[in-house]
Amino acid sequence: MEIYLDNSATTRVYDDVAKLTLQMMTVDYGNPSSMHHKGVVAEQFVKEATEKIAKTLKAKPKEILFTSGGTESDNTAIIGGAMAHHREGKHLITTSVEHPAILNSMKYLEDQGFEVTYLGVNEKGVIDLDELKNAIREDTILVSIMAVNNELGSVMPLEEAGKIIHAANPKILFHVDAVQGYGKQMIIPKNLGIDMMSVSGHKIHGPKGIGFLYVRDGVRILPISYGGGQQGGMRSGTLNVPGIVGLGRAAQEIYEGFDEKIKALYDLKKQLISGLTGALQDIRINGLDTSEKSIYDFSEDELTEAIAETAPHIISVSVKGVRAEVLLHALEDKEIYVSAGSACSSNHPSVSGTLKAIGISKDFYGSTVRISMSELTTKEEIDTTVKAFAEIVPMLRQFSRR
Repeated sequence: MEIYLDNSATTRVYDDVAKLTLQMMTVDYGNPSSMHHKGVVAEQFVKEATEKIAKTLKAKPKEILFTSGGTESDNTAIIGGAMAHHREGKHLITTSVEHPAILNSMKYLEDQGFEVTYLGVNEKGVIDLDELKNAIREDTILVSIMAVNNELGSVMPLEEAGKIIHAANPKILFHVDAVQGYGKQMIIPKNLGIDMMSVSGHKIHGPKGIGFLYVRDGVRILPISYGGGQQGGMRSGTLNVPGIVGLGRAAQEIYEGFDEKIKALYDLKKQLISGLTGALQDIRINGLDTSEKSIYDFSEDELTEAIAETAPHIISVSVKGVRAEVLLHALEDKEIYVSAGSACSSNHPSVSGTLKAIGISKDFYGSTVRISMSELTTKEEIDTTVKAFAEIVPMLRQFSRR
């Protein structure tokens, strides 16, 4: 039985999405910029998909800008936002645990003469709001904070951050990388003070190579690509109609029965953590507050309360004495698929900056795997995974001691 637990890297496409995407490639395959009937039909499909996405955010359809995915959305928001407002200031703020699409965009801007402040995080991977408040300056023009950390599942205090940012200066752009949050949280940008927000399709059971950037009406950013002027000139190039239509359907479906889906994911997360800590010693569940009490000493209610502060689908597990890559491949032999950290930056192992940022022991640097679930994950799969860990880890620890 194949057990796929790497859903933060990518998800299985919904059946309806796959069928609709195929239809757009083989039947309704017109270019939405064409004036004939085929083009008009494609344009209507794009319009309907845009409306579906906007509805999940309580946003306007014109606030949705389609991109190739989370990386392009992040680049467009950070670089396009900074360049559009550089005359007002050259100071940017982000966190030390952002996705490389944010961190590398910031590094590029530093090379262009901008100054960036990187906020630290606590053991749970969450920023200090006082540090954010103190970091804002008169020349601050943009702040970017992720919704959910892609390695730990930490949830950032977006509403409080938005209030602090706009109280300091309403003109500061607040960008949120919601690639791991959209579909797992109810995110209404206007309620949270969010000016721009990045989303990727393949994280929510949609196609790869498609995403969107929410840009609040009235926010000014510069395009980072130029061409035929599609999407109001903000992102030129022929629209990826199959991707857009598939993304629209995935966005609609992932929020159907939302509360039940999220509760089920939290139940699975608790089942997995309880199972692993019950079966194995010397493991660490990252992103939880264990400053006062070991995870092994948590009561059932304390564990429930602790994981409720995190995203429902991501579990970061450090296994002392076992290399992450070795554990990953041992699980793969049993057709259980997890990730050795984030799959978004590279397939080459390295020490995670996020793990360093939360201050875990060096013993765990190279021994951390990420388990990430979706609404398709079952209790039986979690049980089987716990049994596999219980069987594999003691054996691998024996070999590592030799």
